[in-house]
Amino acid sequence: MLQQILRDMYIDPELLAELNEEQKQILFYKMREEQLRRWKEREEKARMEEAMLRTTARRKQSNGRHVQWLRGKDGEVWVWVMGEAPGDKPYEQISEELIAERARQQAQKEAEELWRQKEAEITKKFRDAMAQEKARIVAEKWKIEIEDRKAAKLEEEEKIQEELKKREEEERQKGEEQIRQQEEIRAKELYLSLKQAQQYSPHSDDDQEWEEQLRRSKAADEERSHKARRARDEYQRQSLRAIQKGRVAGLSNLFQGTSLNNDQEIKLNNNSASPLLSFSAASRLVSNIWERPSRPFSRDVIIRWFKEEQIPRRAGFERNTNRIAQWFHGIISRHEAEELLMNKSEGTFLVRVSEKIWGYALSYRQQSGFKHFLVDASGDFYSFLGVDPNRHATLTDLIDFHKEEIITSSGGELLLEPCGQQKSPPDYSPLFE
Repeated sequence: MLQQILRDMYIDPELLAELNEEQKQILFYKMREEQLRRWKEREEKARMEEAMLRTTARRKQSNGRHVQWLRGKDGEVWVWVMGEAPGDKPYEQISEELIAERARQQAQKEAEELWRQKEAEITKKFRDAMAQEKARIVAEKWKIEIEDRKAAKLEEEEKIQEELKKREEEERQKGEEQIRQQEEIRAKELYLSLKQAQQYSPHSDDDQEWEEQLRRSKAADEERSHKARRARDEYQRQSLRAIQKGRVAGLSNLFQGTSLNNDQEIKLNNNSASPLLSFSAASRLVSNIWERPSRPFSRDVIIRWFKEEQIPRRAGFERNTNRIAQWFHGIISRHEAEELLMNKSEGTFLVRVSEKIWGYALSYRQQSGFKHFLVDASGDFYSFLGVDPNRHATLTDLIDFHKEEIITSSGGELLLEPCGQQKSPPDYSPLFE
């Protein structure tokens, strides 16, 4: 959904109205980044075309070239001999400095390339180690039944995290030292090579092309370095966050194989005695082939989408059971959701089927009002639109994750208390008929 918006640079006004202020700001920021990227591409293309035109024009005018000599006050041709004028450096010194600078820049460029390769190896090495350790700890965490054991596991996670971070920092320092040494050695080699080449080749006064290539190369290296540094910082933040949460969303796939027989009944979760719906009625096959439109345009299409795509993925069910989750609601409006949450405490929430996108809307009660977050379910995962980059295998995984982890750093939203049904039949009954 987000990729489509950035590709078209357009968002439907109705969909925009469903986003809260923070989601809007993030979406506008991403759209502005895309605009800048496209503008830079156009500017670079125009600059290259202009340079080509200038080169072509110079070639055409090469036959009509002439030289006009600069004249001094006495009317004679002005002459300056490099190295002989007051304050000039000797020609040999200037030549030495140019050769040393070229060698240093070339060695620096090669060292940066070696460091990028080394950094990628270090990042991959510790990312794999963190993933393996995290998976092991998560698998053990499911077996914890006593609070003392849970505390011990949390302490072990923190210890392993600190150890891995320490080892990674040591590895990085070691790699930087190696690259630095190689850079110094390479600079000396290049200096000697350029010095030798100068002694056996005629000197050229026209170095503009070489300097232009060097300038472009340096600018590109700085841009790549900036992007790599930003991606590395974001990856480290996500990795630390994933270790701290102590979960792997893919683990829920272990429960996807739970078969639901046609004679089983689904208990609709409510505050009082819940009516029962047969799962066979909710998951019966349709004769024609389902092809999802680009966006929902009617309630009937949304109901069909839910039956065809979401029920097989156990959207709205409690984990490992056939009961509808207490927080799950049907196709209700934002106003209806706010009425249900009106007299609830802060942290109360519900999840409703969205009429704007293929997905859901999470409505949240905060102290000063309400917040609404769109949940994208158009792919093979569930994630908040524009707020949290984490992807979850099931809708229940997303809800359980944010019972322990905040949704946004500015709002600090934690899902504390589900908001159940207040009428009979429940508002989600059309989805399971």
